[in-house]
Amino acid sequence: MVSRSYSNLLELASGEAPLPTLGGLSRRIPRIMTVAGILSDIDDDVSKSVGCDPSSSSAQRDRIIIVANLLPIKVHRRLDNNSKGWTFSWDGNSLLLQLKDGSGDEELEYIYVGCLKEDIHPNDQEEVSQILWDTFKCVPTFLPPELYNSYYHGFCKQQLWPLFHYMLPLLPDLGGRFNRSMWQAYVSVNKIFADRIMEVINPEDDFVWIHDYHLMVLPTFLRKRFNRVKLGFFLHSPFPSSEIYKTLPIRGELLRALLNSDLIGFHTFDYARHFLSCCSRMLGLSYESKRGYMGLEYYGRTVSIKILPVGIHMGQLQSVLNLPETEAKVVDLINQFSARGRTMLLGVDDMDIFKGISLKLLAMEQLLLQQPEKRGKVVLVQIANPARGKGKYVQEVQDETFATVKRINETFGEPGYDPVILINQPLKFYERVAYYVVAECCLVTAVRDGMNLIPYEYIISRQGNEKLDKALGLKSSRLKKSTLVLSEFIGCSPSLSGAIRVNPWNIDGVADAMESALVMADAEKQMRHEKHYKYVSTHDVAYWARSFLHDLERTCKDHARCRSWGIGFGLSFRVVALDLNFRKLAMEHIVSAYGRTTNRAFLLDYDGTLMPQNSIDKRPNSKTIDIINSLCRDKNNIVFIVSARSRETLTEWFSSCEKLGIAAEHGYFLRLNRDEEWETCVPIVECKWKQVTEPVMKLYTETTDGSVIEIKETTMGWCYEDADPDFGSCQAKELLNHLESVLSNEPVTVKSGQNCVEVKPQGVSKGLVAKRLLSMMQEKGMLPDFVLCIGDDRSDEDMFEVITSSLNGPSIAPSAEVFACTVGRKPSKARYYLDDTVEIIKLMEGLASVAEHMIPS
Repeated sequence: MVSRSYSNLLELASGEAPLPTLGGLSRRIPRIMTVAGILSDIDDDVSKSVGCDPSSSSAQRDRIIIVANLLPIKVHRRLDNNSKGWTFSWDGNSLLLQLKDGSGDEELEYIYVGCLKEDIHPNDQEEVSQILWDTFKCVPTFLPPELYNSYYHGFCKQQLWPLFHYMLPLLPDLGGRFNRSMWQAYVSVNKIFADRIMEVINPEDDFVWIHDYHLMVLPTFLRKRFNRVKLGFFLHSPFPSSEIYKTLPIRGELLRALLNSDLIGFHTFDYARHFLSCCSRMLGLSYESKRGYMGLEYYGRTVSIKILPVGIHMGQLQSVLNLPETEAKVVDLINQFSARGRTMLLGVDDMDIFKGISLKLLAMEQLLLQQPEKRGKVVLVQIANPARGKGKYVQEVQDETFATVKRINETFGEPGYDPVILINQPLKFYERVAYYVVAECCLVTAVRDGMNLIPYEYIISRQGNEKLDKALGLKSSRLKKSTLVLSEFIGCSPSLSGAIRVNPWNIDGVADAMESALVMADAEKQMRHEKHYKYVSTHDVAYWARSFLHDLERTCKDHARCRSWGIGFGLSFRVVALDLNFRKLAMEHIVSAYGRTTNRAFLLDYDGTLMPQNSIDKRPNSKTIDIINSLCRDKNNIVFIVSARSRETLTEWFSSCEKLGIAAEHGYFLRLNRDEEWETCVPIVECKWKQVTEPVMKLYTETTDGSVIEIKETTMGWCYEDADPDFGSCQAKELLNHLESVLSNEPVTVKSGQNCVEVKPQGVSKGLVAKRLLSMMQEKGMLPDFVLCIGDDRSDEDMFEVITSSLNGPSIAPSAEVFACTVGRKPSKARYYLDDTVEIIKLMEGLASVAEHMIPS
């Protein structure tokens, strides 16, 4: 494999790529990390960044590398005296293993990268690595216990996990306060994961799919190594609202790292909406929806957003339903509950603070208080799975749960009857499925949860099979039924519209929902079950995996069509992806062209080009005026300022520039020099439409704090740069639709721009100025052989398009030097770019200096 390792970004930025290094990448790096320590979160070796030659990239999808905190592997230590070591087997309950069944491509090879659940001694790590690779295609990531504890139990579970579930660290003992050393451990572990992936990845062909919040900065490390890596990320937890998320000190680092992915997946629209809002408020990015696909433009790359909840493994669950052990357990539970005239309500939750177990128990207590006749007839079985984290919160939840169960049973219990049965020990999967089969209603009352699959498992289990129907005493032709009481704060709630949705904090409301589930008519239960079963059975884990991989492949298909390179250091690293012909405008190149040519045309935007957008005083300084006058003094030069500003403003600002041409209000007004009269590029039209437009804009200004109206002679603009980004954008869309409706019969165009909505006469664009300038020079016999056009926003793209399309036409000399240049690295119709206004002024200053020397004295 031939690849290019760019060690000098300036060479690449100028379009002068170094020769490729033969022999490819050395992919063999040390497999074992045996020394504990913290790696720096600033990895500045940009020379590791690889940009692959597009001619050598392949569209073939051979392998998918699945990366997660834990491998889908069960680990067992051999305990017999004659042998030492470990045995390994697949963990069938792992989602990472289940999604393999969903690819639908038998030829696709899966490789897994992650940690093992057991600590392997450094002396055994090399052997274990080889066994796992040869047998399972797994690459274990070995971490020193101290580092893993700081990374997982520290940063992941004490800081990220609570915050993502809306717990703010207001006090030291309430949530996890940000800890810099734990953050460094998190970054270090993510970097180690990147090193392990480096051992097996073929960056030309392989797809990488990263899972969950444990590895949120991994995309940056991978993108830094391989600019065109095909990278997807799926978040399995909630993503909090911007008001919660922005309290995180390293909020920008995490967002930028995720944006180094090609596709980012979320369970629900709410989670995706929160992420997009954070990108808007903290990074100034906005998203667009094109043909149903949402995407963010990030330095020339399109980062796609995927919204799709994960499903369950239908085949695995149905096979468990067919087990004789399951049938036997169902019979046992029927004898324990149904045969005694008792209805089972079921809860299955992890023992942690966000699952709402205690709230569910309080609702059960309230139900028994309100409905005394239910005593002896209704039983709540609460299966409490072991907590995934550890700490005092787990112990507090356990203590509260045990105390509440004891109180309820002592108050409402009878000999042979406990209203609440707490199962506080791990159950085998078939035992849990048996409880699903028998339970008349399943209650999931988490106060905040990602994608809880318990309701899905319950629905499929209630569908059952012929053996279980017989055990339950049901006729096979009889319609199945199930009832769900779901918290509105869990990820699967939007998917199950037939569930009884509740606010788990409202104890009375949950008790009423439990009562409704118990008295609901069988026909309605059957209708709700049928609706749920249809959705869950068709949106299983196979559907989820296929859909994600399909979108990942679609998103990455344009990698080879762009030239890309990395910029930035540490976790601010990002990749710029631009058209193959798009390059930085070199000073030497344009100065040389200036000296060789005789008839020159300059088209210069003002705001954002000659003047920074964030500048408070927008007037041109003396340096800018001197540069313009130096260029204008050469009789072979025609210089135009093309701006959206009014002609009065531009006349005042450039009053000292005698020979300067000015195009105002996007080119509606045009003046060839200071002594000429203003003319219009389009026929003069009446502006009666302003009488309709201004009241509408005033309405939105009054209701949108921070917005203003800009009124010019022929245009009107509603600007919301200082408004709340989300609200301003929402109001702008409404205003755009409103204006398009009321002005549909007027000769105007309504357009959305950078933080503004603008109304202007039809046909007016900066492209008209470019056409007018070229035709005027042609009429004067000054066929231009040098054209420089610079701008920074969408309106300037019209100029670039005219200049580029005129290359082979009669208005430009056949051998002309044409430079269409945009400000900033971004998708554009221009062929060149400069980074900012500082570089623009530097370029113009250089040209002015050359012009002064070329003018005869």
